[in-house]
Amino acid sequence: MIINIKVKLSSKESGVAKVSDNTYFVKVISDPIYGKANSEAIKLLAKYFNTPQSNIKIIKGLKSKNKIVEVRV
Repeated sequence: MIINIKVKLSSKESGVAKVSDNTYFVKVISDPIYGKANSEAIKLLAKYFNTPQSNIKIIKGLKSKNKIVEVRV
């Protein structure tokens, strides 16, 4: 499954919210330094979709707030 996510960085709390069929809003506590925000986003999506982290891959947007992510459930 291919989804679009928008990441909000440096939030007070982390979480995932569904916006539409294939669009999600992800809030992360981490800053975008050394890929920490991407790692946290992957962990949150893995927990949300109840799948291992290895099944989630950022396809496009590693350095952007808007990302395209592949989730294998």
